[in-house]
Amino acid sequence: QVRLVESGGGLVQAGGSLRLSCAASGRIFSTMGWYRQAPGEQRDLVASITSGGSTNYADSVKGRFTISRDSAKNTVYLQMNSLKPEDTAVYYCNANSVFPYSNYWGQGTQVTVSS
Repeated sequence: QVRLVESGGGLVQAGGSLRLSCAASGRIFSTMGWYRQAPGEQRDLVASITSGGSTNYADSVKGRFTISRDSAKNTVYLQMNSLKPEDTAVYYCNANSVFPYSNYWGQGTQVTVSS
């Protein structure tokens, strides 16, 4: 059974930092990443990382967020620095593979940045 367990969300002041973690169990995925969804908005990609270490970031977080992956622990991290109020959202971990196809979501963790 596949599980994605997230941790690390919370309340922080603008300019602060948070680190999100997502531990996967049940299988290995080719790509892991983070999406976020603010109230009334669609769920958008924040950052992703492949098993080979290739990364992809949303323009809005480039230079502030860093995604990393510990293959031995099957865990992906998102280090978020210089947080802004517009980063406030529920952050969801995602893990997927192309072959065989699979796509899983975590339960979501709230990140709130106060001004």
